[in-house]
Amino acid sequence: MSVAQRKIEEVIPSSDELVARAVALVPELRARADEVEKLRRVPDDIVAKFKEAGFFRILQPKKWGGWEMNPIVFMRVLRELGRGCCASAWIMMILGVHNWEFAMMDDKAGQDVWGKDNETIIASSYPPVGTLTEVEGGYVLNGRWPTSSGTDHGVWAFIGALKRNDKGIPIDRLSLLIPKSDYEVIDDWHVFGLAGTGSKSLMIKDVFVPEHRAHSMLEYEIEGKPLGYRFPFAMIFYSSVSSVILGFAQGAIDVFIEQMQVRTDNGSGFKTMLSPYVKDRLANAVAKVRSCRARMEYMMSECTKIVENGEKVSVDDRIQYMLDMARIGRECEEAVLLLYKCTGARGIYNSNPIQRYLRDILAGANHITQDADNNAGWLGGYLLSGDLPPLLYGKSE
Repeated sequence: MSVAQRKIEEVIPSSDELVARAVALVPELRARADEVEKLRRVPDDIVAKFKEAGFFRILQPKKWGGWEMNPIVFMRVLRELGRGCCASAWIMMILGVHNWEFAMMDDKAGQDVWGKDNETIIASSYPPVGTLTEVEGGYVLNGRWPTSSGTDHGVWAFIGALKRNDKGIPIDRLSLLIPKSDYEVIDDWHVFGLAGTGSKSLMIKDVFVPEHRAHSMLEYEIEGKPLGYRFPFAMIFYSSVSSVILGFAQGAIDVFIEQMQVRTDNGSGFKTMLSPYVKDRLANAVAKVRSCRARMEYMMSECTKIVENGEKVSVDDRIQYMLDMARIGRECEEAVLLLYKCTGARGIYNSNPIQRYLRDILAGANHITQDADNNAGWLGGYLLSGDLPPLLYGKSE
């Protein structure tokens, strides 16, 4: 559907309405989670439902038919979708956050991708593992990039690469946009968790990328940008991952409550929900998840106030918020483990969805955005000496 085909004066749904649409999809997503895992990819009709619900438009610039909303709306939607099918929610997160990235790029890039169809989906592989060579008018990419979640649905892909100086030292991290015709998809996604995300590798050989389809992931400018695009790139990407993981943990809590309300202890014959051990673990798991959710809402509220005033989110704030977001993976993982230990032998059967929530959250919490250890070290070092990790909060000289 082109921009012209959409109503000029359409009513943009509220955050509550979009969250309600996500909640309405949870039962179907939950019922199809096994199917998604066995397929090792998310079916096209589920992605079509996400499109129909408007989830891809939340972060899309208005000039391309989107709603350019505050990213917290997207994060709230992800938290609900994650309760149903972790893999489906994960690819909605990955594919949906890319639409926000276009606000950091030359308008020509948006025209290339959305000029004829503004519902075109973009995949990605950000790890800077291949080689980038600067040439006249742009760059040339070579290499094999891993873990491109939802790449079966993407018509384009963002590729991460290091820009180096004449001595070969990395000075910047770039994101470069290439069409699907420029890469080969390698089906190497054989994993124990989040198997349904179809996060395959991309092989790229001597692909030229014009300058207008590349941007720095480290530069942070807000001048002239609508409110929703005044946040740092890494903060939005980290928070989106953290949001979907929050949904995984809440999904495990939902299933745990349902099971324990009707389960009878094999040894005593009493209702399992009467066990103080079960009650304690459930309450502590809920407390962990609620704390993570509150921390995210607080961060986005505080940052929104800052950018509304026309200011940038300072490094002092950003480095602390990045640890806040990274710890969500760890704390949600801990919450699900608390619950899983109450399930006994029943929890290990493939027929019990709680084992899939556990496997998926273990996989999701291993994502680089959820690296609580290094982020803690970087924050501690910054507070003690003012030192910042290289290529995370700005370009190198």
